[in-house]
Amino acid sequence: MLVYHDSQSPLCRAPLGAAACLSNVTFRLQCSKEIRSVLLRFYDGSEKFFPMERKNEWFSAKIQMPDIPILCWYDFRVEDQDGNIFSYGAPMDGMGGEGHLGTPIRAWQLTTYSSDYQTPEWLRHGIMYQIFPDRFYKSGKNDHRREENYYHETWNESPILMPEGGDDNCARDFFGGDLKGIEEKLPHLRDLGVTVLYLNPIFMARSNHRYDTADYSRIDSHLGSNEDFVSLCESAKKLGMHVMLDGVFSHTGEDSLYFNRFGRFPAVGACQSTHSPYYPWYQFSHYPDRYACWWGIHTLPAINKMNPDYQEFILGEKGIARFWVEKGADGWRLDVADELPMVFLRKLRKAVKAENPDAVVLGEVWEDASHKEAYGEMRCYCQGDTLDSVMNYPLREAALDFFTGKAGAKALRRLIMSQQENYPAPFYYSLMNLAGSHDRPRAINALCGRTWEDIPYQQRGKMRLTEEEYQLGVSRYEKMMQLLCALPGIPCLYYGDERGLQGGSDPYCRGTFPWEQQDLALEEKIRALFWQRRNSPALQTGYLSVEAPDEDTLIITREIRDGKDIFGQAAENEKMVVTIRR
Repeated sequence: MLVYHDSQSPLCRAPLGAAACLSNVTFRLQCSKEIRSVLLRFYDGSEKFFPMERKNEWFSAKIQMPDIPILCWYDFRVEDQDGNIFSYGAPMDGMGGEGHLGTPIRAWQLTTYSSDYQTPEWLRHGIMYQIFPDRFYKSGKNDHRREENYYHETWNESPILMPEGGDDNCARDFFGGDLKGIEEKLPHLRDLGVTVLYLNPIFMARSNHRYDTADYSRIDSHLGSNEDFVSLCESAKKLGMHVMLDGVFSHTGEDSLYFNRFGRFPAVGACQSTHSPYYPWYQFSHYPDRYACWWGIHTLPAINKMNPDYQEFILGEKGIARFWVEKGADGWRLDVADELPMVFLRKLRKAVKAENPDAVVLGEVWEDASHKEAYGEMRCYCQGDTLDSVMNYPLREAALDFFTGKAGAKALRRLIMSQQENYPAPFYYSLMNLAGSHDRPRAINALCGRTWEDIPYQQRGKMRLTEEEYQLGVSRYEKMMQLLCALPGIPCLYYGDERGLQGGSDPYCRGTFPWEQQDLALEEKIRALFWQRRNSPALQTGYLSVEAPDEDTLIITREIRDGKDIFGQAAENEKMVVTIRR
């Protein structure tokens, strides 16, 4: 008995992928002659059954999508000539594709999204470069120091773990990289092909990573001034580049204007008095020494994101989200976006777009962002009301598994096809496709399998790859960047990876950029990939198809068809075929 439906085949579902609200989708099921009737079971908040019409070997039904964005689900009830009824549903891994008869089954996902959902065009056409500001370039024009910190004497020293001892990395060693240094190197980045700068946090904080915000309204003095930020944005725009900030809105630092645990700020903080205007922002279980923290880290007191005063401070007309966009930022990357309530994200999106409709709101979400389970609910971030897109960690993990031999090309293709199926095109073509980041060991280390997780943390800073290990990591890194440049979404390079920077887990993945040494040949290869991408409309917004003829080979085809790209924009016909062999 033949029963066949593949949610990723145009023969079975048209149009493919996510669907706009009120659009029509046709579902088709291929069946042998033993099948007498088929019901399409469709769930859009309530369960519905639609009889399917038969024409030869195909049963079909056309359904109008809901008028509001919602995750929809469907499967089939199949009846044979003897009256036996079978369930036919999606693969159990939840990644769509070809279904099966019997139990257990699960339903196929169909994401519906707002018909007016748009994302910034510059994002999907761009090349992103992530900078950890203290470690990129030191201009020499800013020498602000604080007594409690450690300052490296030379640029090429290794980052220090726990400079003041204790059980946590205090992250208070500094190299002196600053905003003026980034501005001075903009021509270098432009020549590399970069069009978007993503800066790790730059607001006043105690640590070098600055995820412990002390004052959202001030640039950290180690990096310069608010005026330096405006100057950086203006210079970037002159070179056709955009600047994206890191927004940390789920928690602040304990040493902050708002919490003020150490009394360093003139304002009365939440830790000093229950009458502080900031007291309602936080959640104390025993005042003042026990309070909700981000992941239990006492230096990062968690914010009550539903507090009206806090929402006004961040999201209001004069709020932080709009303030920095008005100063020149082109949007926000949201730290732990899945820990921010959906209502908060909706308000944030409206605030940012009100200031600049072409600004981006991009979130840190580590799983499939169309059905992320968080705090007891399923959240969909790609329906047009919250995020423009997300960091593509699932692709990173799948690519690492492929290049290191932990999985084959078919598994990588399956992940790519599942994302293409679940994400609306505006979201999918804006994905931040990364190989490395400040949160993970350097890409070259991960790709050659030498992250030194098996030795004591304190010793990892001295470790270096052998020449054989390095060459293996570099060869795989080139192929991984080739993959990211061939797929929809914006390729993102973590500073220094293009010159072969090594390092294990934080803080060793946050070394200084090697301006006077290391792998210039690798940098030239990355430059060539970036400019190939920038010069090819097909690689930016062309249609996508992916094949895996064997477990070692992935073939990616991107093309402009009939003079139009995936968004219906006019473009010259072009076909690019990228073959990647591990």
